[in-house]
Amino acid sequence: MPNTRNPNAVRLEFAPGSLVQDNLSGAAFTGDWLWVAGDEACGLDRLHRLDAVGGEVLRFGEARDFPLADLLDLPGAADEEADLEGMAVADGYLWVVGSHGLKRKNAKPDRDHADNAKRLAKVALDSNRRLLACLPIEPDAQGEPCLVRKAQDGRRALRLKGDSQANLLTRALADDPHFGPYMAIPGKDNGFDIEGLAVDGRRLLLGLRGPVLRGWSALLEIAVEARGDHLQLVPLDDSGTLLRKHFLHLEGLGVRDLHFSGDDLYILAGPTMVLNGDIRVFKWPLARPTIKANREPVRFETALKESVSLPHGRGTNRAEAICDLPPEIAGGKPCWLVLYDAPGADRRDGEYVVFGDLLRHE
Repeated sequence: MPNTRNPNAVRLEFAPGSLVQDNLSGAAFTGDWLWVAGDEACGLDRLHRLDAVGGEVLRFGEARDFPLADLLDLPGAADEEADLEGMAVADGYLWVVGSHGLKRKNAKPDRDHADNAKRLAKVALDSNRRLLACLPIEPDAQGEPCLVRKAQDGRRALRLKGDSQANLLTRALADDPHFGPYMAIPGKDNGFDIEGLAVDGRRLLLGLRGPVLRGWSALLEIAVEARGDHLQLVPLDDSGTLLRKHFLHLEGLGVRDLHFSGDDLYILAGPTMVLNGDIRVFKWPLARPTIKANREPVRFETALKESVSLPHGRGTNRAEAICDLPPEIAGGKPCWLVLYDAPGADRRDGEYVVFGDLLRHE
């Protein structure tokens, strides 16, 4: 029997060898089924809602892996991490996005000064990090939702055209006056780093953890469609605009996740660099119609409301994913599921169980 937890605890049970276990960075629902992503894997896990035990409010388990290499022709090796950071379910697809950012090696306590100096100077790009893809969801013979390379109705798994070094998005940003200079800076150093994804038809919003520019965080708005074997960027309007920028004042924080709830956009925000600091949820009221009606290539949004602050630890319990619970699970009461990267001892029960939170919202 699991330990007694607080009334809002959500139990996630993984299996030995699961692709995702404790580095949770994305979440989305298909009915009673929860999809989760991690930033150290090259795939996703699907969990099923089970009977809750031990006084916990919700429980998910029976994990099943879905390696990305089974669904897509990846630019890198099948086991090279994709650093998945954002997820969304829309129109029968599970959408995923990688950080797109560079990484810097860290110093280690068991290395000497010279070796650590070399490590800290080394910057690299994993081949699968620059990934933006849609994956068809289709029920199997038992009626369970699965990710497939090609669905029976013709839908296919597709990724934004590109290779191990660049894709259409990074090429479009290369000369951008705001973000171009940050494409060569690692994400953890306030460099370019995608950590949120929200989908509205063929329109996508990408939330940036970094860079934060003089306190302004950013959402990138793009549109994509299937052309041949890939996704392509397509104009957002008749003038041929391929990219719009929405700057948000999140009090110096960067975007950690995005989630549409009706016409409102909820923004999970936290420190852009390697810091222990505030993690908050902001609400952008009527964001969906505002974004649809906008024709400005760059706009500044100040009509944000702080919804709630979330707990965090020192190097642990970093909230990385937020999504609405489906009505059939929430019982008609609007609720978020919040999942945490680097869970501390208070969010663990053995090696393969971690806990998220169930939070009420307006």
